[in-house]
Amino acid sequence: MTERTGAATFQGNPLTLVGPEIKVGDAAPDFALAANDLSPATLADYAGKVLVIAAVPSLDTPVCDMETRRFNTEAAALGNAVKILTVSMDLPFAQARWCGAAGVEAVQTLSDHKDASFGEGWGTLIKELRLLTRAVFVVGKDGKVAYVQYLSEITEEPDYDAALEAVRSLI
Repeated sequence: MTERTGAATFQGNPLTLVGPEIKVGDAAPDFALAANDLSPATLADYAGKVLVIAAVPSLDTPVCDMETRRFNTEAAALGNAVKILTVSMDLPFAQARWCGAAGVEAVQTLSDHKDASFGEGWGTLIKELRLLTRAVFVVGKDGKVAYVQYLSEITEEPDYDAALEAVRSLI
């Protein structure tokens, strides 16, 4: 498995990311995640949709909370052709609790806690913490990656405008 030493930092401390660095034009890697009700979720479940996939360390942290709420707000303007997913290592039960408390209904939270297939396949698994680094991907209806942002410092928010511009160009 590929390791990218120093590919991200947490409060300035270097971290190692496991998995390949996804680039624009790549075919979106498959994943096996758990939905809040423990049902399986794979890339094929979203075929025909433009996907925004936000990888976050944990919904129970301030920046992840803000980011997921922001994407939830933006989802209303994007329509049914777009699905926004937030992926973390949080347990599905914790994700469901957080969504209920935050009133998040337009973003689907998915858990990678079981086997880290998303983290390893999308190059977001932090080796030292077994959490996901902050990253945003936009995948077109054709299954190709149209936008990528890996945050160099995981405590920073992503470039929402750039990600949303990429989405709008695909719908």
